[in-house]
Amino acid sequence: MNLQSPYFIGIMSGTSTDGVDASLVSVDQGNASPINLIATSSLNIPSSLREAILRLNQSGPDELRLAAEVSLELGKLYADVTQNLLLENGLLADNINALGIHGQTVRHRPERGYSIQLNAPALVAELTGIDVVSDFRSRDIAAGGQGAPLIPAFHHAMFHDKNKARTLLNIGGISNLSLLHPEQATSGFDCGPGNMLLDYWCYKHLGKKFDKDGAWAASGEVNADLLDFFIKSEGWLALQPPKSTGRDLFNGAWLEKKLEEFFKLKTTADSYRAADIQATLVAFTVQCIVDCLKHYASDSKELIVFGGGAANPLFMSQLTAALDYPVLTSDAFGIATQAMESMAFAWLAWSFRQRLAVCTPEMTGARHASVAGSLHPA
Repeated sequence: MNLQSPYFIGIMSGTSTDGVDASLVSVDQGNASPINLIATSSLNIPSSLREAILRLNQSGPDELRLAAEVSLELGKLYADVTQNLLLENGLLADNINALGIHGQTVRHRPERGYSIQLNAPALVAELTGIDVVSDFRSRDIAAGGQGAPLIPAFHHAMFHDKNKARTLLNIGGISNLSLLHPEQATSGFDCGPGNMLLDYWCYKHLGKKFDKDGAWAASGEVNADLLDFFIKSEGWLALQPPKSTGRDLFNGAWLEKKLEEFFKLKTTADSYRAADIQATLVAFTVQCIVDCLKHYASDSKELIVFGGGAANPLFMSQLTAALDYPVLTSDAFGIATQAMESMAFAWLAWSFRQRLAVCTPEMTGARHASVAGSLHPA
């Protein structure tokens, strides 16, 4: 740990629960490009650990013990990916200022005053010898905010353009937007499901963790009536931002219930092709995004897409067809689509060191701005 070092590492494991991504970043406000991505590293989440994480998204027997044990296993994984990043780049722990670790969200209920991320920051600090900044959501929630999204401030630092409005779109398990405007405060919110429902349906029918390149969905046809039912029957979608969501709402049980309700309402055949449902879920994710863009970012001149969904040609082609301005991936700006979030948490660790209030009322709906994070010294 070196308080004078410009090097920070960010670690992210998102709602898709498929892997851990880490980014090594240098932050130097004295440079023309103050935030620079140096290197990345990733590790898969073992299947047994992934299954335990998914079980903890719902109440179950002995869940406190399971949560503690899963947190420790995740901590070891976070430490491993950190050590890999150091070794791959010829660095030592003393070269790094701090780690920013989000943790693995298993419950997100800001309206009840909490959001739970499984993490073991003290263990990671012990194993790596580097200060760890974590617990990025609770201070904002205490101030009445959603505790999410966390990275619009980072997007502002990286992509704000004084001459045009831009929007950044993360398609992970959930989809969320960051709205960057030349003359207004930066804002952001979740807009609906991303890959989460698609991954559930793909695993159920194909035994695969995800639909690579959207190939299975491309073999199906969108059921327009079902798409309309998804949108009109889910009250959360009609809420005004700031708002956030997660597996607490958009999960396999949600999808199964909606399908049951829909096909009970239909007076025609009650059968369906699974590939058609997959195609409709793609269209559902895209429609939620486009509706939010048209309502809340009507003056946007550019959409920058990142996260796992940026690799799905169906998402990208449907977004391009629905919008009358350029739709790009973050690769066009030199940031790999899978690196954006981990890079953001490196920057959030830096922001914590500076005590910058990165959570604002415009982003989260809180009563006031606040510093995000808590420190676990090495």
